[in-house]
Amino acid sequence: MVLGGAGIVGSWTARGLLMSDVFDEVILADINAARAKEVAEKLGGNVSYREVNAESPESIKEAVKDVDIVVNCVGPFYRYGPPILETAIKAGKNYVDICDDYDATLKMLELDSMAKEAGVSALIGMGSSPGAANVFVKFCAEQIMEEAHSVDIYHAHGGDPEGPGVIKHRIHSMLIDIPVFDNGQLKTVKFLEESGRALIQEVEFPEIGKCKVYPYPHPETITLPRYIKGLKWVMNRGVVLPEEYFELIIKIVSLGMIEEEPIEVAGQKIAPIDFVASYVLKRREELLKKAGITEPIGALKIVIGGVEKGKKVQYVAEAVSRGGMMEGTAIPAAIGAILMAQGKIEMKGVFPPEAAVNPMDVFEWAGKFRKGGASIGVKVKKVDEEGRVKEIPLPI
Repeated sequence: MVLGGAGIVGSWTARGLLMSDVFDEVILADINAARAKEVAEKLGGNVSYREVNAESPESIKEAVKDVDIVVNCVGPFYRYGPPILETAIKAGKNYVDICDDYDATLKMLELDSMAKEAGVSALIGMGSSPGAANVFVKFCAEQIMEEAHSVDIYHAHGGDPEGPGVIKHRIHSMLIDIPVFDNGQLKTVKFLEESGRALIQEVEFPEIGKCKVYPYPHPETITLPRYIKGLKWVMNRGVVLPEEYFELIIKIVSLGMIEEEPIEVAGQKIAPIDFVASYVLKRREELLKKAGITEPIGALKIVIGGVEKGKKVQYVAEAVSRGGMMEGTAIPAAIGAILMAQGKIEMKGVFPPEAAVNPMDVFEWAGKFRKGGASIGVKVKKVDEEGRVKEIPLPI
């Protein structure tokens, strides 16, 4: 069952599950039953739909009682991630999600003992970043390098369909503490303060060009050091395109126009954050057109520094998806569920990808999806301490 299956990422995840031929049935569960029905009919095959209210644990519990694996694509995760995971555990169902909120990740990791007692495997953060990023870091650190010392994760995407939930998630990410793993210690910075501004960096992305990237509170920063020994630095930075669109949201957050408590406006009760989400979405099409972005595109860049054969080395992975966030996030989520169904993820409890996912299994399935028409492409290069660059083939 794909919770949020009528949504942007959920529907693409369902498509990936169907392409695998691993599942007898895929169920789209969503509050919008009409939209779920429409998506199910477009996907074809053995796909059904069901109305489910993510606000109601009883609704979720009833919906998942006959399924093997729950894939949660309901956002924002800072609101829905922990309660949905807890409901899945209580129902005894294995679970995969695409959570990219670090505060929600911390809460979900606290459910580890509960999941172990229930015999449940809960793979969290199996999207692009986190998700594919974690898997690649594990691959380099454990199968190529003698030691990995630093990880920098950069991401940029734009042109994907967006709704109010995405805008609220983005605002939330600008308000909370942002973790940075620096010199072997976890510290936090603030997006709008000097501590956050000092970490803004300009990065070159394939097919996109140079972009400013900003500190993001993604959970790789707190999970990678737990499972990859020897790391001294982990940082996540990103941006949503066009940059003028992202800067509009920054300006609004700086003004403090994001309260959730309704206020009276011309006789109507309106929460400022709801107005802001609607206003930003209204401006979005104009700014996309101005920037010449006519289709979704997403890029992920990972730079891992460490030691190989006693010498300093960097591995740089660059992935581009013409499906943007939709495809780049959905395919890893589908792969996570596939591997769980195949018995290749045996760990019990609540864990991130680097704890239990074999990178070679992910590469194998990514290759199959690529042959099936997915627009994912990954290039890896090695940079030695003399600055020489060598292309490294991946088994995709």
